[in-house]
Amino acid sequence: MHFVEILFESIIIGALVGFAVGAGAARMFHAPTVQGMGAFRTLGELNACAGDAASHFSFGLGFFFNAWASVVGAGAFTQDVDHRIIPNWSAAVLLRKGKRPEDTLHDPKKMAIAGAIIGAIVVAFLNSTAAAIPKSLQDVAIQVLVPAANLLINPVMPVIFWLAALDAGKRSGLWGTIFGGAAHLIMGNAVPGVVLGILIGKGVDEAGWSKVTKILFTSVILLFVLSGFFRGFDVSLVKGFHMGIPGWLVELHKMMGLEVKK
Repeated sequence: MHFVEILFESIIIGALVGFAVGAGAARMFHAPTVQGMGAFRTLGELNACAGDAASHFSFGLGFFFNAWASVVGAGAFTQDVDHRIIPNWSAAVLLRKGKRPEDTLHDPKKMAIAGAIIGAIVVAFLNSTAAAIPKSLQDVAIQVLVPAANLLINPVMPVIFWLAALDAGKRSGLWGTIFGGAAHLIMGNAVPGVVLGILIGKGVDEAGWSKVTKILFTSVILLFVLSGFFRGFDVSLVKGFHMGIPGWLVELHKMMGLEVKK
C-alpha cells in the first residue's frame, strides 16, 4: 500500500513539474517578446543538441543515471531532473521523425504536454525504484551507477558537444573548442564552454558582430576570468610555469577571502 501511494503521488508531482518545465523551456525561445520561465543553461543545452532527437535523448540519459543514483542512494533528486532530463527527453519525443524544432521544441503547449508525460514517468520511476530497492542493493547500485554517470558526464558528454559544435559551423567549432578547452582547465568540464561557444558562433553567423553578440562575448570572457580567479586557477597557472606568485595577487585573493597556497 505504501508503494502504491508513493507511485500515485510521484505521477501527480512529476506531471505538474514536467508541465511547468516543458512550457518554461519552450517560452525561452520566444524571449524577449514573451517572458521566459527557464534557466539559461537549459536553453543553451537544448540549442546545443541542434534539434536532433537522438542528441536530446542521449544528453538527458547521461544525467539520468546520476539522478537515479542520487535518489536510490541519498533519497534526494538532483537539479538535473528538471533542468536537463525532462526538457531534453520531451524534445526528443517531439522531434522524432525529423520534425522541425520551430514546430515542436519552441511550442510551449506541445512541450508542456510532453513534459507532463515525461515528468510523470521519470519521477514515478525514480521514486518507486528508490522505495522498492532494499538497502543492500542500494549500496550496489551506487557503486555501479555513480562511476557510469561520471564517465558519461566527463569525458563522453564534452566530446559529444564538441562534435556538435564542429558540425554547427566553423565559427561555432572554433569558439566551442576555445571556450571548451578553457572550461575544462578552469571548471573541470568542457560542456559549459562548448555550449557558450556554440551560442557565440551561431549568434555571429546570424547577426554578425552586433552589439548583442559583443556583449555576450564580453560577458563570457568576464565569466571565465572571474571563475578562474575564484577557483584559484590564476595561481595554479603561475605555479605551472614554475614562477613565483606576485604579492599583489596574493593580497587580492586575501581581500576576497580566498586562501592562496604558495
